[in-house]
Amino acid sequence: MKPRISKDVRILSILFLTVLAMGLRCSAQTPAALNLQLYGGLSITGAVGTVYSVEYVTDLAQTNNASAWRCLEYLQLPASPYLWVDKSAPATGQRFYRAVAFAPPTNMVFIPPGTFRWGSPTNEVDRQVWEGPQTAVTISRGYWMGKYLVTQGDYLALTGNNPSTFTTNNGYSDDLTRPVDRVFWSDATAYCAQLTQRERVAGRIGTNCVYRLPTEAEWEYACRAWTSTRFSYGDDPGYTNLTDYAWYKDNSGMMTHPVGQKLPNPWGLYDMHGNVWEWCQDWYGIYPGGIAVDPQGAVSGTAHVVRGGDWGSLAGDCRSAHRTGGSPPIFFILDFGFRVVLAPGQ
Repeated sequence: MKPRISKDVRILSILFLTVLAMGLRCSAQTPAALNLQLYGGLSITGAVGTVYSVEYVTDLAQTNNASAWRCLEYLQLPASPYLWVDKSAPATGQRFYRAVAFAPPTNMVFIPPGTFRWGSPTNEVDRQVWEGPQTAVTISRGYWMGKYLVTQGDYLALTGNNPSTFTTNNGYSDDLTRPVDRVFWSDATAYCAQLTQRERVAGRIGTNCVYRLPTEAEWEYACRAWTSTRFSYGDDPGYTNLTDYAWYKDNSGMMTHPVGQKLPNPWGLYDMHGNVWEWCQDWYGIYPGGIAVDPQGAVSGTAHVVRGGDWGSLAGDCRSAHRTGGSPPIFFILDFGFRVVLAPGQ
């Protein structure tokens, strides 16, 4: 289904202006320079809570060309009317904007922008030293995230194969609603690229939008869902409630289980704790500490991050902050799966 253009779409032409530094003098004070920066903007009127794809073209003649529009961000309308400001390209040229009501992709949840503490405090029960130092992170733009892990059925339908261990070929019940497992990081990223191509051709996403793995910061932010406790549902010091939210060593029977059977986190995401480890986009590295905006992880490394714990994990390894790195073939990948994110391309 193609995105529907709302009746409340506003297309606004903004000519970015070169801004001059203005020297202001005050009596008996040192002269000061005031630098002003002008940005393009768009007034959006619509249903509060609706997610819009905010898009632009640079050539007015291309406004009727659907493939010419580039998505800047997904915006969940906080008020109506709402003045949205484009801070991505100040004072350099002209852009023409529109806001398109974006139909939610199947089985995806919108994750709003916000801030959180990345990692665990030093006094958290079962904390590991590599879960710090805690970093104050801002996720500046909203994104869509898979409500469920990618299933064996999803993977098979798109790629034509199913690498999973937990199939009838290996003596398990044949259930394609189990999460796909035994995937390398390269398999997961290739799946995302193939999904992106299919959805672009079908006209369901913008020409510059991509399906990809979440960054580690995006993953933990979504997992926590604005909580700061050990799990998205609370601290649970004795792990008495974990069985309601996760498949792990104590209740899994040492196998994967169909997605979505346990309770979701506050943002409606299932299996963020347990079932299979989830690949992230980042190289595994040390947290920066301090303050970070949209961190992308280490610039290089030998292993990519996996998060969330799995069917064979100890309870403490399913905490929101727990992390490890996967580097096949050194690491056993029987329990590695993934979920996808949809966002504008970098």
